[in-house]
Amino acid sequence: MQNAMGTTAKINDETPIELQEMAKAIDALPARYRDAVAPALQRVVECSTRRRRILNLVQEALSQLRLDMKYLIFDLEATRRERDQYKEMLEQGDK
Repeated sequence: MQNAMGTTAKINDETPIELQEMAKAIDALPARYRDAVAPALQRVVECSTRRRRILNLVQEALSQLRLDMKYLIFDLEATRRERDQYKEMLEQGDK
């Protein structure tokens, strides 16, 4: 019974509904079967949680990268405009 309690304790609202349903089904099993299956379920829940955290980190990194790219493009365009202005001023000064 202790393994099953440890399994359900780690499951929260962020855990996929399918895993929540599986945990409920495992909790309904007789103790000997529950004790045999609960550790595997716990590993699956931990793996799912870890993947979700990694996915969130990757999404945040991509969002930051997109923002950084927009700033870099803006800076590049501004630099090109400045270059063109200085070039034009030099050409006008030569005449």
